[in-house]
Amino acid sequence: MAIANQRAASYNDTVVRQFAIMTVVWGVVGMLVGVIIAAQLAWPELNLGIPWLTYGRLRPLHTNAVIFAFGGCGLFASAYYVVQRTSQVRLFGGSLASFTFWGWQLVILAAAISLPLGYTQGKEYAELEWPIDILITLVWVSFAIVFFGTLGTRKVKHIYVANWFFGAFILAVALLHLVNSAAIPAGWMKSYSAYAGVQDAMVQWWYGHNAVGFFLTAGFLGMMYYFIPKQAGRPVYSYRLSIVHFWALIFTYMWAGPHHLHYTALPDWTQSVGMVFSLILLAPSWGGMINGIMTLSGAWHKLRDDPILRFLIVSLSFYGMSTFEGPMMSIKTVNALSHYTDWTVGHVHSGALGWVGLVTMGSMYYLIPRLFGQKQMYSVKAIEVHFWTATVGIVIYIAAMWIAGVMQGLMWRAINADGTLTYTFVESVKATYPFYVLRLLGGLLYLSGMLIMLWNTLKTATHGRAETVMIPAVAAHA
Repeated sequence: MAIANQRAASYNDTVVRQFAIMTVVWGVVGMLVGVIIAAQLAWPELNLGIPWLTYGRLRPLHTNAVIFAFGGCGLFASAYYVVQRTSQVRLFGGSLASFTFWGWQLVILAAAISLPLGYTQGKEYAELEWPIDILITLVWVSFAIVFFGTLGTRKVKHIYVANWFFGAFILAVALLHLVNSAAIPAGWMKSYSAYAGVQDAMVQWWYGHNAVGFFLTAGFLGMMYYFIPKQAGRPVYSYRLSIVHFWALIFTYMWAGPHHLHYTALPDWTQSVGMVFSLILLAPSWGGMINGIMTLSGAWHKLRDDPILRFLIVSLSFYGMSTFEGPMMSIKTVNALSHYTDWTVGHVHSGALGWVGLVTMGSMYYLIPRLFGQKQMYSVKAIEVHFWTATVGIVIYIAAMWIAGVMQGLMWRAINADGTLTYTFVESVKATYPFYVLRLLGGLLYLSGMLIMLWNTLKTATHGRAETVMIPAVAAHA
């Protein structure tokens, strides 16, 4: 009986440890595939003539591995850790949390097998076929039960703002996945979308942009609102601003998807609605960025000595830059230049490598030593090296893609006096080549930082031991 009571009075950090370790492992895998396909764009013969190693099959594997394996595991780990500490109760649902871990790993494994084999629905960020979609649904419903069940049984009356963002991310992603994945099966690994033509495109980009808005933004803002104040040792700069930030962001993001479909068959008014809401989105996005950065007011000196805090704060700088660039690119006249160019690739990776990558790494560097009974990571110097390697890699990558993209856009629409095209498409590809090599260099630097993190994580885990953390008897601030 005493053992049972002790277990009931401790946090369930086993599942947090599992997700945290796999965040780092899948980060290495996803970024390695990214480096391989970046090399293939510079030297296409690197696929060795093997169908399942071609760019068209590895590219969706890269996006799924980085977003859903690396990012997804980071979100599960953070949400489970934060909701327990801020609610001061053990995770709800017993072994259901364990099911979400093993189920999510099975989803990732199924993606890693099926995508190179060519099984795909052909939808951006939603390529996985219908049997895998069903498994995703089961895992996600279980995730929602565990998370909201924990909130529902909390000992603390107040729901901390990080949990608002985690909760919104869980609910919105469930809605997006169910609607966009509606399909008619035509075999075990073949299906046809329930929608047709421009309606299918509209639903896909409602899903696609909100995968960015909720999976890659709201969830990671939940991380930001917990781990920056904890690492800085200071309260959030403005709690009122965090609530305004939440509601403004959640309402506005849902409407921005049509900006992916400028100059297509989508009705012009729908494109314009997407553009207007994208521009409005700048305000709540920057409100969140300012709130996070200003949390360091009076403690800026900590950035000199604390590489974890540097990861977290610099991630917000990239978040601010990406959320300025996105609305700007949604303006139709700008989009006429940027659409289909590598500028879009630069924008995506500014957000993915700079915002999502760095905030996840910073959060994991906070979590991992605590999960293994250590005061800090095995090597603080290695965190420092990782930070600079990753940051330089990001800057090389996105600068190369920005320059390449603007150049492509200008070349493609340059015309001679008689109305003929000034450049052939092949000439634009040839001019882009040096920037593809630079992109590969940036990706290699970023991947090398991730390998340093994997080494540091394994050293920390093996030198420490899994700790049972008791829940405080009296509710207090987390």
